[in-house]
Amino acid sequence: MHPIETFTPVRAANQRDVLSLTLPPLRLLRVAFVGVGARGRQAVMRWCHIPGVEIVAVCDSVKSTAEEVSRQVAQLGKPRPAVFSGESAYIELCQLPAVNLIYVCTDWLSHAPIAVHAMQNRKNVAVEVPAALSLKDIWQLIDTAERTQQHCMMLENTVYDDFEMAVEKMAQKGLFGELIHVEGGYAHPIGDRWTPWRMAYAQQNSGDVYPTHSIGPACKLLNMHKTDRMYYLTSMQTDAFIGTQIYQKVMQTPCSFFANGDQTSTTIRTLKGKTILIQHNVMSPRPYNRMFQVIGTQGYAAKYPTPEIMLSRESAAKVGIDIDENSVLLSASQIETLLHSYAPDFRPETINLAKQLDPRGGMSYFMDLRLAHCLQQGLPLDMDVYDLAEWCSIAELSKLSIEHGSMPVMIPDFTRGAGFVR
Repeated sequence: MHPIETFTPVRAANQRDVLSLTLPPLRLLRVAFVGVGARGRQAVMRWCHIPGVEIVAVCDSVKSTAEEVSRQVAQLGKPRPAVFSGESAYIELCQLPAVNLIYVCTDWLSHAPIAVHAMQNRKNVAVEVPAALSLKDIWQLIDTAERTQQHCMMLENTVYDDFEMAVEKMAQKGLFGELIHVEGGYAHPIGDRWTPWRMAYAQQNSGDVYPTHSIGPACKLLNMHKTDRMYYLTSMQTDAFIGTQIYQKVMQTPCSFFANGDQTSTTIRTLKGKTILIQHNVMSPRPYNRMFQVIGTQGYAAKYPTPEIMLSRESAAKVGIDIDENSVLLSASQIETLLHSYAPDFRPETINLAKQLDPRGGMSYFMDLRLAHCLQQGLPLDMDVYDLAEWCSIAELSKLSIEHGSMPVMIPDFTRGAGFVR
């Protein structure tokens, strides 16, 4: 069975790839925020605690929301940011000459247009998940980043979770041997937090509509588009057993059709013969779970429901752990010691601050801190526009697979030959 292929546009003559892009250091990083509702407000408060940062402006469709966030910044002893308001106010904001970074926290549908406009105005951009909902938008983001040579990073915070970061470090040191399979997922019943625009999108689209939390850590571990590349995927979903009921409750209108299945599963094969499994379920009642698992030739790690790590005797010996046989889980105390040994290099006071500012255990603050550090030091960002493209593409590609009876679908080389090629 020949996989379904999608169109890959030719790179224009005036463009070059942005792999490992570096720009001149920005010792004073001037940031403007677009969308400062609940999630955007949290981001602004986090950035108030990052050294070498000035929050120049805040923008929201609701004027009172933007004004309130601006006041909160001033209450923290920072210069009061300028206020922009209205659905298209980001256009004027992106023209501010003093701004180096546009940080986008609006609804999904507006992410890509705002990010494109920011880069067209020679601004680096960081955009919330998912940064793009279609391959058309993804290619526009890539082409704009390459043409303008600006950073375009998706704000995928799960790769900065303390467990995921420690496991990635262990993998880099070879403790799991050759990684062969990684899993991720997003089981998170939304309950009374549904918004009409998100519900409408789920009602109209099959597939994994929110894949980035699932796929991000997996791709980081397998070093996608650098030493390997996603090759093709197949997807399958259940019927919408609960979707129509929840739609009627949220939208207060009858619903006879709901495209998105209650549970979606997508399997990906890489060019090097490795596999990734990701799952999505925001409908059925179940505990929050990102289903993070790592399987290697010399070890195994999983985070949910409780952390588990298993190492071969050879790998265990490397870290001073004596085990009698290979197929034994490490004890809770051994796991705690191991995670501490491979914890990210943040100072204790930074870790404490991160946990105070971020209800997700600090990972969003670590993400922001790393983004600011890389821009201030003129370093490549931890995640580039090709990561954004690969992770977001799962939404449309999984839909395409499901609509064709779970046929395999090729995953484009978004680097167009500049990254890993076997």
